[in-house]
Amino acid sequence: MRRFFATLAGRTVLVTAATAVVAVIITAMVALPIAVRSANSAARADLAEKAAVAVELLTSERAVVRERIVSRLRADGIDVYLVRRGVVDRPGLPERVVTQVASGAVVDTRGIVDGQVVLIAGRPLRGVDSGVVLTREVVSGTAARVLGGVWVALLAGLLGGVGAGALLAHFIARPLRQAALAAGRLSAGDRSVRLAVRPPAEAAELAVALNELGAALQISEGREREFLLSVSHELRTPLATIRGYAEALADGVVTDDGAAKAGATMVAEADRLDRLISDLLVLSRLEAADLPVDIVAVDLAELVRSAGEAWAARCTPDGPRVSVQAPEVPVVVDTDPGRIRQVLDGLCENALRIVPAGAPLVLAVRADERGGVLEVRDGGPGLTDEDLAVAFQRGALQQRYRHVRKTGSGLGLALAARLVARLGGTIEAGHAPEGGARFTTTLPYTTRT
Repeated sequence: MRRFFATLAGRTVLVTAATAVVAVIITAMVALPIAVRSANSAARADLAEKAAVAVELLTSERAVVRERIVSRLRADGIDVYLVRRGVVDRPGLPERVVTQVASGAVVDTRGIVDGQVVLIAGRPLRGVDSGVVLTREVVSGTAARVLGGVWVALLAGLLGGVGAGALLAHFIARPLRQAALAAGRLSAGDRSVRLAVRPPAEAAELAVALNELGAALQISEGREREFLLSVSHELRTPLATIRGYAEALADGVVTDDGAAKAGATMVAEADRLDRLISDLLVLSRLEAADLPVDIVAVDLAELVRSAGEAWAARCTPDGPRVSVQAPEVPVVVDTDPGRIRQVLDGLCENALRIVPAGAPLVLAVRADERGGVLEVRDGGPGLTDEDLAVAFQRGALQQRYRHVRKTGSGLGLALAARLVARLGGTIEAGHAPEGGARFTTTLPYTTRT
């Protein structure tokens, strides 16, 4: 039983039943005095009416008629008192009532006769100091009858409340149970589960949210699978090269003249593996939000000149033509210079892979209203508008161009976007005036330079 009332359905039934009981009790408390008052008012009106009739009949001179009237009234629980010349025919009436009737006044009041509370109605008769007075006991037992009926109403209200609560709980708890089942199926790996969107509005919102969650998980896991396939392919390629040359060296296929070339190839492929693993580690730490950053004041113009010199040496003689566009005045922002250089190197690495020899590779910096702006532009094949929309998603461009042109691991742009976001900046992809792709990084600064 305790377990049932711990559920939403049980609490709904309990609340509705308690509401029904309280409503019945309050209704009874209000109705009880009203019922008693109404009963006494009706009895008083009836007594006054009979007093008026009795006055008309008791004026008859026939004693038989008077006796018959008195007997009938007494049979109805009404006592009759006659006042002659200011004297009542029998004791018991309050003196004030006798005096008022004898003086010709109409009496309609309540008093005590023979120790009982009664309703009193008096009317004067024709004649001097004469009249008739009728008394009747105050209506009793009404409160008991009302209270007796309360228990029946209470029971009926309780049963009705339980029934209404059960019905209400069914409609309220049903979408929640369905949502719980759907969440359980999602946690078990079923991403195809969907809920019907039905009223009430709150249940419909919950169903929409779960459906969107299922769709997002389905898309995310699909991207994860594609990413893992891409990474596994990128890992397998250098491993296969290293293994092939290692087996050749072990079998003596490669002679002394080719050993140096084989060793250089193996070192290059090992470096490629190292960069891929490093990117994966940095990306995982960025997604876990625990990548440390060292924020200091950095002159972006000086940083870009240094990066330009390093890449100009690396791109000669058969690589792209590197140039730097930087102002003479410093462009100072508060950021992590190592991470920003990592972003620039990653963007240049991507460009170096696809930009043909002699094509421009521009590293630019300028001061903007929003902050310091870094640009990496190239004269390579560029990106389409569709590519720009997914440029910073892991492996998206790698999947599109894997069999078209040289591609990397699919991590570089995603890593750059997360690094810039971690530093509080923004990065955008667009079309470069040199004909290729343009990547624009904006880093906010506290004080304009």
